Order: sequence, then C-alpha cells, then structure tokens
Amino acid sequence: MIILATNKTKLISVANENHCAYKVCDVSDYHSVEKVINEIITDYHKIDVLINNAGLWIQEELDVNDSERIKSVIEVNLLGVINVSKAVVPSMKQNKNGLIININSQAGINHKAERTVYNTSKWGVTGFTKSLQDEVAKYGIRVTDVMPGMMKTDMFQKMNIQKNMANGLDTKEVARLIEFIIDTPKDVMIPEVGIKNINN
Repeated sequence: MIILATNKTKLISVANENHCAYKVCDVSDYHSVEKVINEIITDYHKIDVLINNAGLWIQEELDVNDSERIKSVIEVNLLGVINVSKAVVPSMKQNKNGLIININSQAGINHKAERTVYNTSKWGVTGFTKSLQDEVAKYGIRVTDVMPGMMKTDMFQKMNIQKNMANGLDTKEVARLIEFIIDTPKDVMIPEVGIKNINN
C-alpha cells in the first residue's frame, strides 16, 4: 500500500502507523500526480487498486464563500479524482485489470442549502465515476462509487466548525466496505454503494 498526500510530516506519521510506503503528491496538480504514479509503476510494475480519498470541506451561502477556497475544493475534490485516475488508467489498460474506488459522499446525490460548492464537487465525482465505468469496463477495469454519510473524522474540527458527530459513521465500517469491494471477484463490478448510520 502506498499513500499520497501533500503534508509530508503527516504522511510519515500515517505511513509508520500503517506500515506502508508514501509519496508526497498534490492531486490537484496533474504533473505532480503523473510523476508520482510513474515512480510507483517503475518501482512496483503495476497498480492494482486506486482509492481516491482526498477531500476538502466548504459551507456557508455561496456569496459568502471565499473564492480561493472554492477553487481549492473543486480542484481537490473533483479534479484530484480525475487527475489520479487519468494517470493510473494507462497502466491498468495495459494489464487488462484494475479497480478504482472513488470515496464520494451522499452529497454526490443530494442537495442542501449552504453546501452549494461542496455538493457540486461531489456531484461531479458521481458523473465522472459513472462515465468512467462505461469507458474502461472493456479493458477489465472496474470503478466503484462509494457514498458514505457523515463520518466521525476531524474534518469539521480542523475548520473550527461545531458539529454533533455522535451519529456519524465509524471510519472502520467504511474501511470494511472498501475491503469487501477489493475482495470482490474481478468479473464482478459494484457500480455504487451507499453507507450511513441509520440514526442519521
């Protein structure tokens, strides 16, 4: 397993905790992504599974949102998924095998006031995933859209947003779902799957 992120200090900590390799990479910058993916393929010869999980949060009414934050959210949440998938697909085509899992959100199928930009980024991921499924299936590549509800992470805390996370999903449950998808036979595709706490 190899994890990618922009913050090297956090990367090292997470990599050590999970006994895995890491690469510093900005998913919103295609040249950065292409360089890192090429390095991984050179070292490991192929990429069997890609999990797109980078994400930023934004809320408030549209006219209040900072324009630079809007740009960052779209670039990471949507363009990041496109960039990394684009860089990985050629190798998967060559191997006639591969699995791409996009960690999306229930926001990718719902709409809500004060979530205009965030939901737009996630709806974009939904459309991208569905279209990519049609495009790469003939090469033996499967693409799954995972749509969790609210999860118990520190995303809101980092932004000084007070939010009751009591009914949020435990991240371990989402991890179990991803493990199930990865273990599914190669001739079976799971197009999309939602998961949320029944009390939320």
